[in-house]
Amino acid sequence: MSDSLDARLRDEIDDQVAEAFDAYLSDRLTEPGPLRASLTVGRGARVVLGTVALGTLATALAPPGIAAVCWIWGAIAAVDIVWLRAARRR
Repeated sequence: MSDSLDARLRDEIDDQVAEAFDAYLSDRLTEPGPLRASLTVGRGARVVLGTVALGTLATALAPPGIAAVCWIWGAIAAVDIVWLRAARRR
């Protein structure tokens, strides 16, 4: 009986955490910022996700060594930051 009680209690806690997280995200999306600006433009999120996908592919194909991977992800970070700043100015 205590196992079923524990399971029900865990489910209830999970539901409460999910509701609180949804409320938090809703509040955060109403605040101004680069993420909000990129979502209103509509293209920003696709560009960022596209660069991450290409970075994953480039990392898989990169020669062994940490230097190449650092250059790949450094370039991706730079592109994404420039893109989000440009989207915020619009």
